[in-house]
Amino acid sequence: MGKCDENGSGMGEAMQLAAAKQQYAEHMDSLRAEGLLDDQFSELQQLQDESSPDFVEEVVLLFIQDSGRIIKNLTESLEQKPVNFKKVDAHVHQFKGSSSSIGAQRVKAVCIKLRMCCNRQDQLGCLFALEHVTREFEVIKGKLQTMLELEKQIVALGGTPPPFTDKL
Repeated sequence: MGKCDENGSGMGEAMQLAAAKQQYAEHMDSLRAEGLLDDQFSELQQLQDESSPDFVEEVVLLFIQDSGRIIKNLTESLEQKPVNFKKVDAHVHQFKGSSSSIGAQRVKAVCIKLRMCCNRQDQLGCLFALEHVTREFEVIKGKLQTMLELEKQIVALGGTPPPFTDKL
């Protein structure tokens, strides 16, 4: 028989922690393999320490919040007649920068395409690119939220999430 603590959960918690870490590692590997996050994210994680233990979570949540606002601003700007492409370009530039700073490489790549359409003053192209960037943002948003949930599970079990490293 295995050794248990007073609550009868000694080995169970260790197994839960190992399973949570494995699930987290697989999730992070999928983010890398799908091209959703690049090594910029691991650099971001390295900035987190004891003095700012929630740094990555705060940056991720700020990225999600700001991105939603930027997408709303882009949509409104592209619906105006006539379209102010300089204003649209400023929003896209901001979105590209925030995506790049967190390592959201697929969002950044689509932002580049959106800027190209903006530079050509191609309203229809901008609308299609905005739809694409919105889809990519929703994908990374969901994956980042799952990552944060998995991190919380690991911490609740007494562990530390392993760092994201760019193996590719």
